[in-house]
Amino acid sequence: MLNSYRHRNRPAAVIAMIAVTMSVLLSACSSGSGGGGLLGGGSTQAPEKPAIPAPAISISPAEGTSRVRPDKNVVVTAEGGALDEVMVEALGEPVEGEYDAARTKWTSKKPLKPATTYTVSAKATGEGGPTTATSEFTTLKPKVELAVADVTPGIKGETVGVGMPIMVTFNQAVTNKAAVEAALTIEAEKPSEGSWRWISDRLVIYRPAKYWPAHQKVVFTADLTGIPGGGGMYGVKAFTQTIKIGARLVSTVNTKTHMMVVKKDGKVVQTMRISAGKATTREFTTTSGVHLTMSKHNPETMISPGKKEGDPGYYKEIVNHAVRISNSGEYVHSAPWSVGSQGRANVSHGCVNASPAQAKWFYDNFHRGDVVTIVGTDRELEWNNGWGFWQMPYKQWKRGSALEA
Repeated sequence: MLNSYRHRNRPAAVIAMIAVTMSVLLSACSSGSGGGGLLGGGSTQAPEKPAIPAPAISISPAEGTSRVRPDKNVVVTAEGGALDEVMVEALGEPVEGEYDAARTKWTSKKPLKPATTYTVSAKATGEGGPTTATSEFTTLKPKVELAVADVTPGIKGETVGVGMPIMVTFNQAVTNKAAVEAALTIEAEKPSEGSWRWISDRLVIYRPAKYWPAHQKVVFTADLTGIPGGGGMYGVKAFTQTIKIGARLVSTVNTKTHMMVVKKDGKVVQTMRISAGKATTREFTTTSGVHLTMSKHNPETMISPGKKEGDPGYYKEIVNHAVRISNSGEYVHSAPWSVGSQGRANVSHGCVNASPAQAKWFYDNFHRGDVVTIVGTDRELEWNNGWGFWQMPYKQWKRGSALEA
């Protein structure tokens, strides 16, 4: 009976053994590192990817920095992303700046105000998401403050001539002339070429290459805020002056024909008989060259320079309707005592004199900066005699610019 039982159950036992064997083989295959067992590759669980960090924003000057130089740029950079927005401001006024092509860097454009607290806020976005950063810093207080002390012309409501220079005087001596000059701008309704020339450490003068185009407004701006003038000196505020250029009034005096011809915008408006310097000495010789009308006086007391009463050649005369054209004592003025010589001979001490009626007309119609060109004498007007700046060739004039290469 027992033998018969084992014979009948043998197939089931074999099947069980095969099943166990297959289970072991499958387990071995699935645990293999190559994935290539008898029944094909196995599978493993993929590792988790590391988190991508948000962009890192860097701000210079850093938080809490003090005594920052006003001419130092504010720089904001983003690593791992692009800048969405940068805001720099002080006292509610924003600071202008620009991004690079990739928008990973922002740089301020202009100098900062001295002794001022600035706040910076920035936003950036990258694969790791958005991020923000802030900073607050303070600029230094200058040892010396630089400012515009005077601008000529600067009389409110004044109209000036086409030869008028723009003369800027600073309150301090400037050593960093290039930086200061770069902050000076001229904007004209009728643009023309021109250049600055430094006359001294405190005086700089702008002159166009040719006379200003007539009938326009010119705006002078000295954007000195934060500009380093040298030796710890910084500009503290901007200055603006609007200048009105009038008609083109040009007078030509011929000392040999004893005549003056006045043109307004190219048309003759007055022909005047005159008498010029008698030329017995250099002092009494009228200077030839391009003069500018500088000031008007009625009356004016004229005293011989360098002489006292009783000296040979001494004079003291009170004249009417006098228009100054140089610093060496030359005027266009009324001379009723010389009417007989006007148009005929030169008998003055160096001035250009005319009849009372025509001298008054000249006085009433001319402005500062109008042109008086004198010809016919052997004494040249010096470029720095009064406003004789047109005596200097323009190529030479602009060599006095701190920005001229």
